[in-house]
Amino acid sequence: IRDQQSFLELLRLGEAHRHAANTKLNTESSRSHALLMVHVKRTVKGREPAHSSDNGNSTSVARSLRPPLVRKGKLVVVDLAGSERIDKSGSDGHTREEAKSINLSLSALGKCINALAENSAHVPVRDSKLTRLLRDSFGGTARTSLVITVGPSPRHRGETASTIMFGQRAMKVENMLKLKEEFDYKSLARRLDIQLDKLIMEHERKQKAFEVEIERITAEAQNRISEAERNYADAVEKERLKYQKDHMESIKKLEEKWMMNQQNQGNERKEQMVHIAEEVAEVKKLLSKETSLRKAAEEEVDNLKSQLAQLKMSEASANSEILKLRKMVEDEVCQKEKLEGEISMLQSQLLHLSFEADETRKRLDRGGPGKVPGGLDSPVSQVRSQLKDSGNGEKASVAKLFEQVGLQKILSLLEAEDADVRIHAVKVVANLAAEETNQQKIVEAGGLKSLLMLLGSSEDETIHRVAAGAIANLAMNEKNQELIMSQGGISLLSTTASHAKDPQTLRMVAGAIANLCGNDKLQTKLRGEGGIKALLEIVKCGHPDVLAQVARGIANFAKCESRASTQGSKTGRSLLIEDGALPWIVQNANSDASPIRRHIELALCHLAQHEVNAKDMISEGALWELVRISQDCPREDIRTLAHRTLASSPDFIAGLKRLRIDY
Repeated sequence: IRDQQSFLELLRLGEAHRHAANTKLNTESSRSHALLMVHVKRTVKGREPAHSSDNGNSTSVARSLRPPLVRKGKLVVVDLAGSERIDKSGSDGHTREEAKSINLSLSALGKCINALAENSAHVPVRDSKLTRLLRDSFGGTARTSLVITVGPSPRHRGETASTIMFGQRAMKVENMLKLKEEFDYKSLARRLDIQLDKLIMEHERKQKAFEVEIERITAEAQNRISEAERNYADAVEKERLKYQKDHMESIKKLEEKWMMNQQNQGNERKEQMVHIAEEVAEVKKLLSKETSLRKAAEEEVDNLKSQLAQLKMSEASANSEILKLRKMVEDEVCQKEKLEGEISMLQSQLLHLSFEADETRKRLDRGGPGKVPGGLDSPVSQVRSQLKDSGNGEKASVAKLFEQVGLQKILSLLEAEDADVRIHAVKVVANLAAEETNQQKIVEAGGLKSLLMLLGSSEDETIHRVAAGAIANLAMNEKNQELIMSQGGISLLSTTASHAKDPQTLRMVAGAIANLCGNDKLQTKLRGEGGIKALLEIVKCGHPDVLAQVARGIANFAKCESRASTQGSKTGRSLLIEDGALPWIVQNANSDASPIRRHIELALCHLAQHEVNAKDMISEGALWELVRISQDCPREDIRTLAHRTLASSPDFIAGLKRLRIDY
């Protein structure tokens, strides 16, 4: 249910199925039990553990890895029909059988209550449908309330005492209340996938930023090293020239002083020698200072060289990573070339297989048109029966290709850019869909979605014909029918039919829609999306095979409507009559082609089953055809159905009298 109105509709439907009868004990005695079961699921949000961690990151990670809780609950409201004695109630016939069934289920419930009250090892909950449905209500995990009803009459003292003892035994049963919670791992998986994608993107961004930073640091280090080497060389050269010049000037001065001292007296010579010695000592100090400065400069150069070596090592590791990436790219290129080779080989195999299929179809066409098979089989089933006798070689080729290549690769070729490759691929898929064992595999691999996409995107008539035939085969399965409807299959088939000119394409499209018409659950949706109008547009082709498929679809639709009206789930006129299909049905009811006539006769009988359609059928002349069917139809079951319909409808009986038809 989705809202309150749908819930009330379900309650009214359940109430309509209940049955009451008049007995000696009760004028409106219930002849069945009534159960209302409501299942509720709710996601619990914001529930956290009591303890907290000091590390905020670990807490957030643990919170993101915790799956959400889903609570499940069930409400069961049961109205048990009262047990009764046959001699008091006076039940007979069908009412007696209903009383037996009611007493039997109540007896099974009493046995279960007794077993639980006595702590028996075995509780016979499987003895009745009632006890199986209520197993959680007694001795289970549910909260249970029991209301018993007794009468004040002394005549029913025995039933009153039995009912009170039953309630007393039920009070001894203890239920263990339990809150049912489950983890929603699917939503956790989706959340983790999103978080993983974010982490991967963040890692790639940081990796790229790191590589850019490495390149920048390398370039900056190289510039600094070259500038330092250049400055060091200039400084050393300047210092060398300066010291050399100072040294030469000092020597020259010393020589001049020495010559002068040689001419002076001894005392003066001694003083000069002392002064010279002091100057020499000062020069030595200057030389030692310059030597220490030179050593410091050399140490700085060595440090810069070691930094340069480290940068070169990091550059070498980066180059090795680049080589690894290049190798991975080369491996990917080789893998791509290998896949392209496999695709070319697959295309050649598909071309060969398509050639064999075309040759087989040409041989079938030269064999002449055969008789249209009877029943409600689809056109693809007719092709399958022909290929069974004359196309064993083609089937073997398809099976061999299916085993060697695989279904996924074949389906991938449906999206190829080459039109010939798409045509051959859809032919192979259609041949595989003709076998029931392959249909489920095709749907699970996405083949149905690809075929519907081809109908909407391709303009090739051959692709439309073969794809519609494959969809018709897949539409023979009820689950596949719902998938076709949910993916807009009816709209695509209607559009294909409106643009098709080849009768074979129209036959395949009509066969697919006819298979969908046989599903009770899709009646309203199929009509709303234009399925009935598409069939009525297809009849303009006039080809007998196409008309046979249209008649089959109308018969299937009318049969489902008749079943729904009988069950009470449908009221009002037939959707076929509202869409204007009745004139065409009456016009082709006496067709020369036996498949068309048989389906139309069956459709008329099913439409006549519902009294609301009687006036429209009489005004359109369908009454004459029903009389003819009841007398001249070769099939006894259709003839009997028409006779019973005419005899049970007041409107048809009045119409026969008015038209003075002896029946």
